[in-house]
Amino acid sequence: MQRAVLFKGTIRENLCWGNKDAAEEELYKALEIAQAKEVVEGKEGRLDAFVEQGGKNFSGGQRQRLTIARALVRKPEILILDDSASALDYATDARLRKAIREMEGSPTVFIVSQRTSSIQHADKIIVLEDGEMAGMGAHQELLETCKVYREIYESQYKKQEEAP
Repeated sequence: MQRAVLFKGTIRENLCWGNKDAAEEELYKALEIAQAKEVVEGKEGRLDAFVEQGGKNFSGGQRQRLTIARALVRKPEILILDDSASALDYATDARLRKAIREMEGSPTVFIVSQRTSSIQHADKIIVLEDGEMAGMGAHQELLETCKVYREIYESQYKKQEEAP
């Protein structure tokens, strides 16, 4: 989901939403890949910590990571991440993408993102402008052949350099 939604209950109940029989080891593996293990370990009660309706007692980035972990617990063949890392800092986003790529039995992943750093390692990138395809290819190829992609990349790269 583009908007990360947690349900009232516990972290464990939220993670098991799509796989009620998931073992605790599977939950922690999904949390580790989703970069959410420290979120859970920092809560009193850990997996049994209370989650308010909508996950209001978690930050936006924490909700995003927990909902990604929930998806991973299901062991999907296809994983669609629709702007799922928008509330994450660049370093956490990079660790998340790397962990998903290195997953055993890694799913096919579709990433919808406005951040070029989130998609630059993709096998194939499709660039849209005003609902039309403006380019398609790998990161380096698009930097060389797609003006729209290059402009987006350069504007974001400069922002990353300026960040403290």
